[in-house]
Amino acid sequence: MNKQQVKKRIDELILLLLKYAHEYYIDENPSVSDGIYDSLTVELKKFEKQFPDLVSPNSPTQRLVSYALDSFTKVEHSKRMLSLNDVFSEQDVEDWLKRTEKILGPKSHEYFIDIKMDGLACALIYQDGQFIQAVTRGDGYIGEDVTANVKTIKSVPLVLTKVDGFKKSFKGRLEIRGEIIMLKKDFEKLNTQREKEGLPIYANPRNLAAGTIRQLDPSLVAKRPLVFKAYDIILNDKSLKTFMDKYLMLSSVGIVRNKQAVVVGNLKGVFDYIHMWENKRHELPFNTDGLVIKINDLQIYNELGVVGKNPKGAVAYKYPAEEATTKIENIILSIGRTGAVTPIAVFDPVIIAGTTVKHASLHNSDEIVRKDIRLGDTVVIYKAGDIIPQVERVLVELRSKGSQKFNIEKELKSQYPGFHFVRKTDEAVYRLTAKDSPLLLKKAIEHYASRAALDIEGLGESNVSAIVDAGLAKDIADIYLITKDQIRNLERFADLSSDNLHRAIQAKKNPALAKFIYGLGIRHIGAQTAIDLAKHFKTLDNLSQATVDDLLSIEGVGEIVAESIYSWFLDPENSKLLQKFKNLGVLPISESSEKLKLEGLSFAITGTLDGVSRDELIDRLRALGAKFDASVNKYTSYLVVGSEPGGSKIKKAQSYKIKQINQSELKQLIDK
Repeated sequence: MNKQQVKKRIDELILLLLKYAHEYYIDENPSVSDGIYDSLTVELKKFEKQFPDLVSPNSPTQRLVSYALDSFTKVEHSKRMLSLNDVFSEQDVEDWLKRTEKILGPKSHEYFIDIKMDGLACALIYQDGQFIQAVTRGDGYIGEDVTANVKTIKSVPLVLTKVDGFKKSFKGRLEIRGEIIMLKKDFEKLNTQREKEGLPIYANPRNLAAGTIRQLDPSLVAKRPLVFKAYDIILNDKSLKTFMDKYLMLSSVGIVRNKQAVVVGNLKGVFDYIHMWENKRHELPFNTDGLVIKINDLQIYNELGVVGKNPKGAVAYKYPAEEATTKIENIILSIGRTGAVTPIAVFDPVIIAGTTVKHASLHNSDEIVRKDIRLGDTVVIYKAGDIIPQVERVLVELRSKGSQKFNIEKELKSQYPGFHFVRKTDEAVYRLTAKDSPLLLKKAIEHYASRAALDIEGLGESNVSAIVDAGLAKDIADIYLITKDQIRNLERFADLSSDNLHRAIQAKKNPALAKFIYGLGIRHIGAQTAIDLAKHFKTLDNLSQATVDDLLSIEGVGEIVAESIYSWFLDPENSKLLQKFKNLGVLPISESSEKLKLEGLSFAITGTLDGVSRDELIDRLRALGAKFDASVNKYTSYLVVGSEPGGSKIKKAQSYKIKQINQSELKQLIDK
């Protein structure tokens, strides 16, 4: 942008920020979040720094504005401390209830709802009513003994109050589970004091509370205003029929718990509560990002059981994710291996939820039309599920007068001249029409040779393009027919490089079944689904004969995926392709029925690894039966931390109480 364009942009930003400021401070009715306001302010500051002489006096930026422990011992929980599955919309809540109905049948239930606290999960142990131990959640099975530190928290009673109706519960062991938090007012007061003393301020109450509890000096912990709030009580008392009964008992025995908890009788009551707290939650004395919703009846809740680390009878409803603004610089049209066209927005890098993002999928042309997204638009970006960047909406107030609506058909002709695309009436995407299109064939071979599939070294985009353009391959199986001499005759190839590529291709005639399934490029089949299919069916022949019902029996395979797989194997052209592979000696290795060492565990990775690439480690983990998570989520078992780790994954792992391990600890886990 030249100076004149920058000045115009500065003027637009100032007018919009002044409007938002008036809504916030005067009307007390803001139309945008703090994240949007802050993001626009950052953009304004950037331009003002670039051109100091353009700084206006009206710009918002010009406003004045007792003993130390040696270590923590490990303690095994008497009962696993579970985490909750996250949901992000009312539809997700309805889907959760439908899943419970499949198990229980259609019944009316009461629902227990409480504010989800943003703190450190901890279990308090009482023996005959006397406080004896405090244990962090850890990995759910084993936590750390933080008794000396938790004992300094004044809201934790050292002796429980004995009341009529619950006296029998004081005999023996009683466990109370909850969150250690820091109230917002106390956090602000602490930071104010640190600022006066010239000390760096803390980032947020949750991290400070968690870090405080892990201090080895209890005298330091005692100086921090921490609070314990309970959400569950573990004891064998048949008089407790519901979660609300447990809450009433917690209050009766002198334990602090949220007073906002309610019981509602139907789904409408759940949604009403969600709506009520969407904005009201900011008035709470502690930080929260959502609600906990449970089936109130304890017997029904327990009958539903657990999947992985999550009880089926409860979910955590999350309110909308963090937002920021940025400017769309380009929209590129990406062609996938199935010929589907995906518009990708490219924008100025922006930080959302702790990570820098610079592009987001616009999904399809309908989405672009619905949101009226244009080149040069300033847009609000958010992360769906705190993971996937999405364009929420356009700030039309900052749109230039000469902007044009995005024409996807015109752009397809411009970006892919000579190719023809169609959109079927029952689909939302444009697709490349010809199955034998060289472009589609190149994508298919690239996918087959990719790291996540057969990992054929040297068969990248440029070499695949050269092979297809020379007419050496008409389908993905043809790569095994290519000779050294044919490769040598291609541009850029010498004797050594042609020998290496030929050897690399021929070396992958007996791939792992999961990698071969993924490499076939069946629509909707990702790397993990391919692994699940291989484990279930053991051989390619078994998979090829599977019915839709057989496929639906696999966890994570829905109707769309099942029908896609079934249809692929029914296609005569695909049957010929598989027979061609067999004739060429390409025989995938059948899956072993033996339980693998890391089966049932999932891993995420952050930072730089020592002595091994990320892809190599992922392959190693998957070979041992583990799953790989591209981002940290509720289902992640371990976060492997290398050097210079990313802050967002660390933060997410801490918030989900996921165990963090280094490479040495991972090796011990693999070798044991």
